[in-house]
Amino acid sequence: MVIPSLKAGGAERVMSFLANNINSEKFQIHLVVIGFPENSVYNFEYSKTIFLNKHRVRQGIFPLIQLIIREKPVLVMSSLAHLNNIVSFLSFFLRKTSFIVREANIDRIRSTFNDVKSKKGLSINFKKWFYPSLRYIICQSEDMYDAFVQEHPHLKEKVKIINNPVNDDFKLKQGSAKERNKRLITVGALHKRKGHLRLLSSVSQLTFPFEYVIIGDGPEKQVLMDYAVELGILQHIQFISFTKEVARYLSQSDFFLQGSFVEGFPNAVIESCAVGTPVIAFEAPGGLNEIILNGKNGHVFKTETEFINGLEHYAETPTFIPSEVRDIVIKKFGKNKILQHYEQLFLESI
Repeated sequence: MVIPSLKAGGAERVMSFLANNINSEKFQIHLVVIGFPENSVYNFEYSKTIFLNKHRVRQGIFPLIQLIIREKPVLVMSSLAHLNNIVSFLSFFLRKTSFIVREANIDRIRSTFNDVKSKKGLSINFKKWFYPSLRYIICQSEDMYDAFVQEHPHLKEKVKIINNPVNDDFKLKQGSAKERNKRLITVGALHKRKGHLRLLSSVSQLTFPFEYVIIGDGPEKQVLMDYAVELGILQHIQFISFTKEVARYLSQSDFFLQGSFVEGFPNAVIESCAVGTPVIAFEAPGGLNEIILNGKNGHVFKTETEFINGLEHYAETPTFIPSEVRDIVIKKFGKNKILQHYEQLFLESI
């Protein structure tokens, strides 16, 4: 299993989770990290982890090739686009090994945001010439599957949908104080595609008192802080760059706010539901329609006006039952169920 780094991120979390939890009686897992151990925020103690100690993926190409030739694995799985391109290239030549890539985003929409440098032409060439040599391609959601197959119909037979799992860190919260300001939270990288600006605009128009925690880091942080000052709400917002106590913050919150314009599959959304905190979201491709049941574990709204009115309604009229909010996602995305899907796919691949 190959990943660029174990820095904070959805793909990194899922890959480290899989490496540590796949049935060791069936599979011997090696987790290969292009980067450095000191940059890791995810646990890798249970898997055999190899750090290539390279700053960039391209610097790790030849060490990775040497490692694959030496170890002769029956299966190699990677995640994140630039690394997937390289792995697909290797699959064209190393035919004795099965290769799987896990797509992390809906590229067609994500590339429209200028905080991501588009490499569409390069990606199309890889998907045209080398992706056919892959054994399988994993998409995280039905939306991602539909977008991928529409753009690359020649790869349809290789594409499988496997959602992301909820891990054991997220336990059901034990009630909350009623006489206090409503606590709102958003977790995610501070990029334009994550929609923090429209969330700030929305919360600035709320009529009830609130406290808003934003966990994440990225190039838009100063922009968001300046906008919060402009809106006159900075005193109500706490920015947290990174914490290993996300579960605690989610448990202490009344609502998770999701503003993304596109997702692969929003890990923080299912983690919030897993502790019993409902999600109020803007409509966007990337798995929300598979996660959120309106009125049961959250609500998805199309416009800012609907979002504000909906949040006002749910804040005034308690509707969500924490145990039900949790049960909905555990039944769909529980650890054992998702691990079973991956293990079955691995067995089919070798």
